[in-house]
Amino acid sequence: MSDKTMTLIDNRTGEKYEYPILEGTRGPAAVDMRSFYKDSGMFSYDPGFTSTASCKSEITFINGEKGELRYRGLPIEELATGHSYLEVCHLLLEGELPTEEQLQNLDLELRHRAFLPEGLVRLSQTIPDDAHPMSVMSAGVTALSAFYYEHLKLETPEDYREMAHRIIAKMPTLAAFAYRHSIGATYIYPDIDRSFTENFLYMLRAYPGGKMHRDPDGHREIKPIEVEALDTIFTLHADHEQNASTTVVRSVASTGAHPYVAISSGISALWGRAHGGANESVIEQLRMIGSVENVDKYIARAKDPNDPFRLMGFGHRVYKNFDPRARILKKLQDQLRDELNLDTELMRIAQRIEEIALSDEYFIQRKLYPNIDFYSGIILTALGLPRSMFTPIFVIGRTVGWIAQWIEFKKDKESKIARPRQLYVGK
Repeated sequence: MSDKTMTLIDNRTGEKYEYPILEGTRGPAAVDMRSFYKDSGMFSYDPGFTSTASCKSEITFINGEKGELRYRGLPIEELATGHSYLEVCHLLLEGELPTEEQLQNLDLELRHRAFLPEGLVRLSQTIPDDAHPMSVMSAGVTALSAFYYEHLKLETPEDYREMAHRIIAKMPTLAAFAYRHSIGATYIYPDIDRSFTENFLYMLRAYPGGKMHRDPDGHREIKPIEVEALDTIFTLHADHEQNASTTVVRSVASTGAHPYVAISSGISALWGRAHGGANESVIEQLRMIGSVENVDKYIARAKDPNDPFRLMGFGHRVYKNFDPRARILKKLQDQLRDELNLDTELMRIAQRIEEIALSDEYFIQRKLYPNIDFYSGIILTALGLPRSMFTPIFVIGRTVGWIAQWIEFKKDKESKIARPRQLYVGK
């Protein structure tokens, strides 16, 4: 019997079933059970897909026990501190970091593709101004499929590349327009003299006519440290393996739907508070706690098994060690506090919670470490970004990951329509 197979035994009948073991380049192997139902007449049962590999992928690797995250084999620490978000975009789409010329060409192309079709701009103005920016973005991306219908007929690498670059370039503009629409402010069009990340902040903050003093909410001029911080956040959110929204994107891709419809579906999935909306919940909770003096009381509540209160921004479905993205954001938060002279009550509350959680045996034993949502919300607040824009910023960063996953799925010769089975327990 091969040592690269697994044998399952039905103890009711003594029947044996043998399946090949597939080895990856990193992480756990997988048992190829595609014929299990045909062989045995049974399904495997795995709610939430906690032990199921739904695909083969070359894009992102996570080791939750070690707190490891890699894009195309490169550690996130190296990428987030030594490379720009656009370099990471090229890496995820093309499989390698760009040369200087490739980076310049990508930068230039994205600047010119950032503009939205005027028909879409007029359409967005019909949406109620109290709509959440995430709903506007989901609708806007779906509408883009009508403006670029030819993307249903992708054939060459250049076709895929153009499709990907277009949606990556337009996402910050959609997000900025959605926010300005929600506050009744005039849309600020992209400035091709500005870089990808700076341009997003510009479209959020500028006065009509493009002047940059202070906007109606009193936000600051754009400073290099702010651009650097937001660029890092985009990089940290760029991809995260087969999470809920990425699984949705791949599932919609399996139906043959337009790629932008698949991305819109990912946006809708990301909106959930258990997924991309978690950083909004962190800030809500810090504001509810109110002051450093109240922290101990809420920590006690979090530890009380009879109290439904739970600390937001701690623990992770995959990471059973410190979230590597959170380590990077912790350093970034401290840097922002020093360079921008920030000393807010929210930061002090968060710092006190962090100190307790990292030294308290209750949290240590349960591996409840601060995750990316704990720090990202605090940083985005420090940058003067409204809470309603936290998840749209997540969308901007994650778009490249979604589209890379979509392309990988479409090029996979083993891909087929997603169709999970069920264990029927009804009448």
